[in-house]
Amino acid sequence: MRWRGSRTTEHEAGASARAWPHRHPVMTAVAIVAALIAILIAIWDWNWFKGPVERQVQARTGREFRIGGNLDVDLGWTPVVSGEKVTFGNAPWSRAPVMASADRAEIGIALWPLLRRQVLLPLIRLENPRLLLETNPKGGDGNWVFGEKGGESTVQFRRVDIQRGFLQFLDAPKRTDIRVGVSSQRSHSRDAGAPVSVIGGGLWENNRFVLQGSAASPLQLRDRDAPYRIDVRASAGATHAHARGTLLDPLRLRGFDLQMKLSGRDLGDLYPLLGLAIPHTPPYSLDGRFSREGEVWHYRGFDGRIGDSDMHGDASVDTSGQRPYLRADLTSRRLDFDDLAGFVGGTPQTGSGETANAEQAQDAAKKDASARVLPQTPYDLTKLRAMDADVRLRAMRINAPALPLDDMDAHLLLEGGLLRLDPLNFGVADGDIRSRIRMDARTDTIRTRADANLAGLNLGKLLPKVGLAQNAIGRISGQVGIEGTGNSIAAMLGSSDGDIAVGMGAGRISNLLMELAGIDLAEIIKFKLGGDKQIPVRCAFADFGVENGLMTTRSLAFDTTDTILVGSGTVNLREETLDLTIRPRPKDRSLLAFRTPLKVDGTFKKPGLHPDLARVGLRGAIALTLGTITPPAALLATLELGPGEDSGCGGKYAK
Repeated sequence: MRWRGSRTTEHEAGASARAWPHRHPVMTAVAIVAALIAILIAIWDWNWFKGPVERQVQARTGREFRIGGNLDVDLGWTPVVSGEKVTFGNAPWSRAPVMASADRAEIGIALWPLLRRQVLLPLIRLENPRLLLETNPKGGDGNWVFGEKGGESTVQFRRVDIQRGFLQFLDAPKRTDIRVGVSSQRSHSRDAGAPVSVIGGGLWENNRFVLQGSAASPLQLRDRDAPYRIDVRASAGATHAHARGTLLDPLRLRGFDLQMKLSGRDLGDLYPLLGLAIPHTPPYSLDGRFSREGEVWHYRGFDGRIGDSDMHGDASVDTSGQRPYLRADLTSRRLDFDDLAGFVGGTPQTGSGETANAEQAQDAAKKDASARVLPQTPYDLTKLRAMDADVRLRAMRINAPALPLDDMDAHLLLEGGLLRLDPLNFGVADGDIRSRIRMDARTDTIRTRADANLAGLNLGKLLPKVGLAQNAIGRISGQVGIEGTGNSIAAMLGSSDGDIAVGMGAGRISNLLMELAGIDLAEIIKFKLGGDKQIPVRCAFADFGVENGLMTTRSLAFDTTDTILVGSGTVNLREETLDLTIRPRPKDRSLLAFRTPLKVDGTFKKPGLHPDLARVGLRGAIALTLGTITPPAALLATLELGPGEDSGCGGKYAK
């Protein structure tokens, strides 16, 4: 059987053969291309380009770059290149061969910027990335500086997604090793790097710390045109910091604009962390703007408290020299004076309403149990030589219940172990004490010189706890000039030599107080019954010579129209003991007067003021004996004829 439809005439066959030469070449080419494309698609492998990509990265950065797994490309207007087991080599001087690695990295590349020879990476997605940033132990740039022009790069980053990342910063010379975990947070912005959460810690200047917070993508660290935002809290022992704001070029630590809150138990704890040799203080909390200009770090406009004192001002640290240079201008509206105890090796008060840390409370308890008053804690010579400083502190009011202090103006200068307080001025009892102190700690034993001028101190306010002296009238002036050696305040005063002189001109004082000093029973009874009155003071004067810590009176007198008190004796600064004798000389006649010397003795911590009991006992025995004969005769023993004379004391201070 034949099928009609399958028959081909000779004419048709010939016609077909004649047409083939005209159509066959085009169809053949199309078929070949299609076949080749199909074959290429079937066998295409982007891994063929791993070698060229690795060589290009190495040529541009000078670092070895490896793609240990598959390389793939998702084509589009913004192609996305992905690679597995990616590693980027470290600087030649580093012991660690790898600076960065990731189990998987996806990088989007914008095509149009490439025409302008700019590299814009709109997207970077990293899985289990590891990044090591470290400084060169022998000096020079860190490992983040690479490629041409010392690391200058046209590469820009826009968005980064990090899953289970790890960042380490290592600075071996400074014994700093920071390790933090990093993971991206959700971000609705496509034009900025996704923020990351950080948590970790490590060593800072060999001090352990922990931190947590959030920051922009770590890869934005190389994009200097984009502010790098952070909000991080860190703690090193009892020292806490909260930094929030923006950084520019943070790998070079430039362009800070942060609000920084610092708090802790003691500003002295900053020494091992920052190298700032600040004296010990009570717990503190400060908040201000933190920035950097070149090699100068600024802490501007800070407010807060140190102990029970408010504190405000500006501070900066210049790290360009051989030693850090601290400059500060500080003010306090109300300064609690015991908060400065650390400057002289003391401790702040720890009673009710006072602020101190646990260690200071223990030190205060030991001090209370000690028989000594002068601070014996030695200065740390290493700290005094560790930095330079120029610090001004002004206190508008001073809270010092035991001292009549009004205000303070202090200017501290420290250079290479030579410390000067010039001036160190106090408003005291409506007057002032202006002083200059020089401490030379450039040798193993500190040599100290102190000069002070006292002017216009109110007598009544100098004795606020003596009720009978509160209404006293008089102005006290004087001069102090001493120098000594030793590494503590106690040692300095205990070895001191010099002169101390104070005096007062005309004034008024309680007559009852003077009669008590002279133990005039008749006058005391009269004033108790009829009321006290004030009597004129002609002048008063105390002049001591100081030699090897022993103050010896040259002259000591308090002259009123009623009585003159004349004293003599010593004050031992080394042993902290008193041995003074005050002899009253009345200027009036009085019955029942036991005019006997007064003894000022004991220690600085427990001074004693009492009559010379031997003299009182002798005079009392005479009175008792005479009284057995005839009562009026008993008055003879207590009858004082007033042999005292007006004293010409005061000299140039009697003004």
